[in-house]
Amino acid sequence: MARSKIAYVCTDCGAHSVKWQGQCPECAAWNTLSQTTLQVLTGTPSSLSPVSKLGALLDDPGERYPTGFGEFDRVLGSGLVPGSVVLLGGDPGVGKSTLLQQVAAKLPVELKACYATGEESLRQIAQRSQRLGLDNPGLSLLSETSLENVLQQAVDLDARVLFIDSIQTMVSANLPSAPGSVAQLRECVGRIVQFAKQKEVAVFLIGHVTKEGAIAGPRVVEHMVDTVLYFESDPASRYTVVRAVKNRFGASNEMGVFAMTSSGFREVRNPSAIFLSGDSTDRAGSIVSVVWEGSRPLLVEIQALVAGANTNYSRRLAQGIDQNRLALLVAVLQKHGGISLAGEDVFVNVVGGLKIGETAADLPSILAIVSSFRDRPCRHKLMSFGELGLAGEVRPVKFGAERIAEAAKQGFTAAIVPQSNVPRDLPSGMKIIGVSKLEDALTQAFA
Repeated sequence: MARSKIAYVCTDCGAHSVKWQGQCPECAAWNTLSQTTLQVLTGTPSSLSPVSKLGALLDDPGERYPTGFGEFDRVLGSGLVPGSVVLLGGDPGVGKSTLLQQVAAKLPVELKACYATGEESLRQIAQRSQRLGLDNPGLSLLSETSLENVLQQAVDLDARVLFIDSIQTMVSANLPSAPGSVAQLRECVGRIVQFAKQKEVAVFLIGHVTKEGAIAGPRVVEHMVDTVLYFESDPASRYTVVRAVKNRFGASNEMGVFAMTSSGFREVRNPSAIFLSGDSTDRAGSIVSVVWEGSRPLLVEIQALVAGANTNYSRRLAQGIDQNRLALLVAVLQKHGGISLAGEDVFVNVVGGLKIGETAADLPSILAIVSSFRDRPCRHKLMSFGELGLAGEVRPVKFGAERIAEAAKQGFTAAIVPQSNVPRDLPSGMKIIGVSKLEDALTQAFA
């Protein structure tokens, strides 16, 4: 019989080492190498998988399960795909278990589901279901940490959807390492992915996050699953955003907005309304822009504050947009807009805690800064978007016509956009102002 081999695995990056060291040779982290036993493979071949012709599969469009939440279906890509593995991560207490328990209860009754938990007892799950008013006769509960038992129970129940809360608590009998270790995570996720693909069972995994906000464990875990979702929650807001950072069955960076209530999560069907703060857009230093999130436009309010610096060092602080991008925009404004903010502190904030990762917020950010600096509001019911170049030119962005149409639906009557984004069919009751230079935009915004 072959003797088992010992290796040392880094708990941060998953790198292997043949001997123990104080510092990981790959990620340079200290005291992260833990001992693990490597399984020796025998020469026994595995069973052969059946071969299918591509032509026989092209006529099958694929079935998707509704989750009961339109916003959650949007994030997943129009529903839950059979055989997919979804990894959901977020801060402690943000509501990961609550949301998935609501999804499990809202699945169709004829769709058998199994909810396996390694962190709570069955009585705790039942108490939460009673508090949230949830009931699904087709939902089976299981309190277990052994991965082999969980997968066997799912097979015995003929479950089509499996929930595991959480993946860090699952243990495979093939490895002697502790739960939550890098080796256990890699082995458990690999077994789950293989089970999901062979049995056509959709699997939800809840993952813990580190203090940096990333899902705990090696990054290879995120590469193995089909979809990775993150909770984005502001402690000062009652709204929670679920964002897809990876999705093989839909648009990546898709976003779903939920509101936490006493009866659990409630989907927000008009997210643009929560990112606009009433009539504050008619005040100095505020403007509305349209950003593209996943597959839909979203109206957001961008606020700016320009105040005299109390020190010799002027501050440039931004929340919701890239801070380095803000410093670049202030330099372009001074060079091509004729407005110097050398002795001023500049603060920019996106209302609602939303983070904008595209350059379409360049032009509205500049207009909000100038509005605050001059203490003069922009046009009434004005919307703007556009990328700003270093030469002061206003560049077009993608989906310009769709952004303008969304703003028109929300009642905006004027828009300052790049000249190339002006649509041929103008929305009724809305004035579209196309600009190609920064100075033209500044002139039109305060006309």
